[in-house]
Amino acid sequence: QVQLVVSGGGLVQPGGSLRLSCAGSASTLVDYDIGWFRQAPGKAHEGVSCITSDDGYINYADSVKGRFVISKDSTQNTVYLQMNNLKPEGTSVYYCAPVTVGSCATGYLIAHGSWGQGTQVTVSS
Repeated sequence: QVQLVVSGGGLVQPGGSLRLSCAGSASTLVDYDIGWFRQAPGKAHEGVSCITSDDGYINYADSVKGRFVISKDSTQNTVYLQMNNLKPEGTSVYYCAPVTVGSCATGYLIAHGSWGQGTQVTVSS
């Protein structure tokens, strides 16, 4: 069972920034491509961004391109999602999860396994 711990959510004004963290074990980041997802109230999970285990590929949803940046710090076993110029429609619970092999490259993210705990991001003035 892969365990990932998400942190960094909060309340931010439109146009503001937040950085989310997704901490796992060293083996998790080596063995799995990692994706960020979000779920707004009443909606399905939406893939936001991903990074492959070898850092060779990064992808973003069109809705966040140019504003969000995904990165990985292997020394900290952590994947980050820097979110800039946040918009009210970005209000969601954000999750990270391993994604199925190949889905990061296609941009159609498919989470592997069950959802862990997420972090609430609220964008409001």
